[in-house]
Amino acid sequence: MKRILGILAASACLVGTALVPAGRAAADSPVFPGTITLPAGFRPEGIAIGVLPVAYFGSMADGSLYRADLVTGQGDILSRGPGTPALGLQIDHRGRLFVAGGTGGDVRVVDAWTGAVLANYQFATPPDTFVNDVVLTPTGAWFTDSRTPVLYHLPLGPDGALPAPEAVQRLPLTGDIAYVPAAFNANGIVRTPDGTGLIIVQSVTGLLFRVDLATGATRQLDLGGEALPDGDGLLVEGSTLYVVQNRRNAIAVITLDPAGTTGTVVRRITDPRFDVPATVAAFGGRLYLPNARFDTPPEPTTSYDAVAVDRP
Repeated sequence: MKRILGILAASACLVGTALVPAGRAAADSPVFPGTITLPAGFRPEGIAIGVLPVAYFGSMADGSLYRADLVTGQGDILSRGPGTPALGLQIDHRGRLFVAGGTGGDVRVVDAWTGAVLANYQFATPPDTFVNDVVLTPTGAWFTDSRTPVLYHLPLGPDGALPAPEAVQRLPLTGDIAYVPAAFNANGIVRTPDGTGLIIVQSVTGLLFRVDLATGATRQLDLGGEALPDGDGLLVEGSTLYVVQNRRNAIAVITLDPAGTTGTVVRRITDPRFDVPATVAAFGGRLYLPNARFDTPPEPTTSYDAVAVDRP
């Protein structure tokens, strides 16, 4: 409890204002900046936002983590990376960031206030791995691998204790999904609305699949003939699923059934500021997306940012 209170107090100092609850942020969202400037050459991919108006971004360039105040738009490097990517991010209520390591085949758990690395896990051996995205569930953290048909699971103890490296679990994916060699396969991952399974998007085909966590069997979601090419980060809120279609510069908005077996694409959100957004997180009445700029050759001087759009 002391640790949680310390994180909250420290985060209050970070934003430099009274804490802004999500409901208040929804009402006052016009005062929040619509664009957050990130460091040159950062190459953002993942984003995580918790209960406070603070966003965390991961760098594809070197795995560094950047922390930004959504109230002011200002930020700084929280944790220097190991030289391999930081992709999908999730933050838990204990103030821990779970960081997917991409081509490194690994995962880091980082203190969201101090930037200290709390644990490292090696899931797979490069080059046949790409640990891409993460979702938190009551039992722990689940990660996708875009190169190998498997989900990785970090089981947490009853008190949230991080597991030993040998406790990492691997769940082979079977059923409807068919991995395409040398392509991006399973990418974004979320829980179903009823919490009984997981949903993943296969970037190369634009298809969504429901995963049975007991068996690893996948079942393609029925979207009424719709596909989501270049599907990347996912976000689920209630029965609404947001799917970032990176090179399409769009967010598909889908209404799901509770079990996550069928869905209807109700609209797509576009914005002229989108420049190949990769992932999405929400705070108050807004969605926040880092522009990965995959179509722009990365240089140390290349500019990067994240943009906010109103929730539909």
